[in-house]
Parts: sequence; C-alpha cells; structure tokens
Amino acid sequence: MRYLTAGESHGKQLTTIIEGVPSNMPLVQDDINQSLRRRQKGHGRGKRMQIEKDMAEITSGVRHGYTLGSPISLIIHNDDFKHWVDIMGEDPIEERADKKLRRTVSRPRPGHADLNGALKYGHRDMRNVLERSSARETAARVAAGAVAKTLLKQLGIEVSGYVKEIAGIVAHDQSTLTMEQRQHVSEESPVRTLDKGVEQEMMDAIDQAKKDGDSIGGVAEVYVEGVPAGLGSYVQYDRKLDSRIAGSVVSINAFKGVEFGLGFEAAQKNGSEVHDEIAWNEQAGYHRKSNRLGGFEGGMTTGMPIVVKGVMKPIPTLYKPLQSVDIETKEPFNASIERSDSCAVPAASVVMEHVVAFEVAKAITEQFPSDHFPKLKQAINDYREEIRCF
Repeated sequence: MRYLTAGESHGKQLTTIIEGVPSNMPLVQDDINQSLRRRQKGHGRGKRMQIEKDMAEITSGVRHGYTLGSPISLIIHNDDFKHWVDIMGEDPIEERADKKLRRTVSRPRPGHADLNGALKYGHRDMRNVLERSSARETAARVAAGAVAKTLLKQLGIEVSGYVKEIAGIVAHDQSTLTMEQRQHVSEESPVRTLDKGVEQEMMDAIDQAKKDGDSIGGVAEVYVEGVPAGLGSYVQYDRKLDSRIAGSVVSINAFKGVEFGLGFEAAQKNGSEVHDEIAWNEQAGYHRKSNRLGGFEGGMTTGMPIVVKGVMKPIPTLYKPLQSVDIETKEPFNASIERSDSCAVPAASVVMEHVVAFEVAKAITEQFPSDHFPKLKQAINDYREEIRCF
C-alpha cells in the first residue's frame, strides 16, 4: 500500500490516491468522514476549523460498498476557496498584478518551511510554499489512514490516539485502560487526554497561550492492539517497522521527536529494567511479561501493543510574530501572520493515529497475500494460529 496527496491549503480541494488496498474490502464514505470530523475537534483550534466541514468524496476504487483492488481516489473540498479564487486560481494573471491581489508573502515565518522552500524552488512569493507546506494537508493523510484503519479493524487490530502532555502538563499513566475505554475517554475530552484530572489545566494553558498571542506544544501517543508478532523485518534497515512508523510520525507538521515504550527514559535505566521477559502459555502462545519496549524488538512486532509517542513543537505561526527578514528588501521585519491554532496537539494526535495505522496496514499487505481481502484475512488468521503453536 502507498498513497500520494495533492492540494494547497486555500486551493480548490485536497486529493488522496491510495494504491494497494485489497479488493472486496468493505468501505463506505462515513468510515473516512468520521475520522475527518475527529481531526477538526480539539480545544485550541483556530477559526479555519469553523469554516471547513471536511468530508471526503470517494471518486474511484470502490463500488457498492466494496473496494475493487484498483487505486482509491478521495477528494476533500476546501469551502474557503470561494474567498481565495483570485488569489489561488490556476488562471494566469498580470505579472505586475497588485501584491494585495496575490496576497504575496515576502517575510518568512521562523519555524515554517517558507524560506527554505523558497530557496529550494526559487519562489519569490512564499505563498507558493506555505500553501502546500500547511498542516491543512494532514486532512488528506487522515483520509488515507482512515482507509487503513478500516482494513485493520476487519483484521482484529484497533488503533487509538490521545494526548499525553501539553505545555509540560503530563497525564498520569492510564495503561490499565482497555482499548474501548481509551477510545471513549479520549473522544469525550476536549483535549483528547485520558486523564480527566489534568484536562482543565491543559485547557487553561491553551487559553493563556492564545491570550498571550503565543502557542504551545506537547506529546501525543498512539496505541495499537491486536498486531501479531513478526510484523516488519530485521534483515534490512528499511524493512524495520518501528523505523517506518518513526519516519511517518516525524513527517507530520511540527513533530520533532518519537519514542517507543520507555523511549528516551531507557537511557537512565539498567538493562534488567528495560527489556521484556518472555513467557508462554497454551492459550496465548508466546507473550511478554511487560511492554517496556513498546511492542518492538529487532524492528519487528512482539505481539504486545504498539505504544509510540510523538513530540509536537509549538506551532510557529504566532500572533506576536518573531523577527524575520523581508527577502525583497533584506530589511528586518516581524514575520507574516496566517490564521493559526494556539495548540494543535489534540488534533495532531488524530493525525498521528492515522499515519501509524497506515504504516501497520502497509506492513501487513506487504507480508501477506493482499490482492483479495478475504484471502488476506484468512492468511492473517492462519499465521496467528501458526505462531501460537510454534
């Protein structure tokens, strides 16, 4: 499985094309739109989320509620485009057209792709960079991930994303919660945390950042349950599943770090406090007595839940902008301001959930026969029984 996305933040639409989804898998639009609605929620979201009502339209690859095995194409219309037709339209305009018409950006924002993208692609107007580098693109990735989550759910694999930390306010350990409880509690929380005890404190921190014209970051966690042991591979660096997941997480806008299980905390412990002892019983087969390594050993799944955290920096678009340099005059100025969230960590946990889901689904379709979904499902069931009795 693989996917590509296209579209600009204020363009006509976002487009996702997914290749490699097995045929005869149940899939309806609401499977995708439910995920898109979740991405738009969260305390601290900006005004853009009041404008857009994201809904995906399936335009190919599905017939009568079942996938065909051919590429699936999805489009998400940008409702705000009607206010940006002259600015973002594809038709040529006069080279000397008013910069206000073009909404030209010549002052790069620190922390964004603006300047680096302009230098790489030769854009004097950095709107050509920021429109594509915007986190608006993550809606298209959530759509792809929603298709992957549908596949995983049919195979008995569930995925949940939630917030562990905002602005140094850390949720207490909730490892005893079931998958159903994780999903329910996070959906009920305005900041998508599992710890009701810190929920209001997180919301207050977001409100204060907004009042100050600033932004705050945090940590999201994704929990994947039901993955069989042996997914991924140790034989080549690019087949290690934890490596692929890590790459997908830090590809999300503003994410700067990732860890599995204990993660960086392992550097402070002895080996006996880090590794997970192996046990066996007739019902479950091989399993671990703990899950300190977050469900991975040697680049492969252990059969324990995958537990992965992602660190999101504060969004760099600030209403009290940092200093920058105008690329036309080379004079110092305050950076440009675009609409932004004071904190996007709750929404980003949904994005992270979906990019992780896609990597897990991709690994499954690579490892097992995946042209025809019923055959894939049978192959997974046979493999589970095989390793249980190994």
